[in-house]
Amino acid sequence: MADLCSKQNYMNTFKIIPLSRSFATKLKKNMVDDFGNQVIEQLATGLGPCRVSLKPFIKGVDIRLLFKHSPFEINNAFNQPGPVFIQKEDVDEYSDVYRFPPEIKADKKSFPLTLIGYNQQQMMVLTVTVGNKDVDVLIKKLFAKYPNVAYLHARNAEASCFICKIQRI
Repeated sequence: MADLCSKQNYMNTFKIIPLSRSFATKLKKNMVDDFGNQVIEQLATGLGPCRVSLKPFIKGVDIRLLFKHSPFEINNAFNQPGPVFIQKEDVDEYSDVYRFPPEIKADKKSFPLTLIGYNQQQMMVLTVTVGNKDVDVLIKKLFAKYPNVAYLHARNAEASCFICKIQRI
């Protein structure tokens, strides 16, 4: 079994990193984001997705929380905070971390994607619109072609909002 796990990890070149459940729990407890803004509770009017589960919202059914978030660790010119949503109810973190979330990947119209690559110093080094390409294949190609890219951010190509981090492994 250990051989199978190590072989599978060897074949994977990236890992999807959603917002953590512990981050969501803290946010829900305080109802204030990291920038001091009140978290806004609302009925879902769009598909999202939830940045913890990486599943689309059900419009008119799900209650979502809106807040300002920065997915960066370094405060520099490329730090791009913006609005994101999570489910109000507790949800599990996205767990199929070696492939891009299939519900987002399958709905290119609702989830147009841009991948933005950053180096270890959090400097932007590339931006690619996914379009009709297979996002999983594109991620692997980008990491293979650009060794200076430490990680990618998946963002909505129209709204520019952060969806998830994609870590090179």
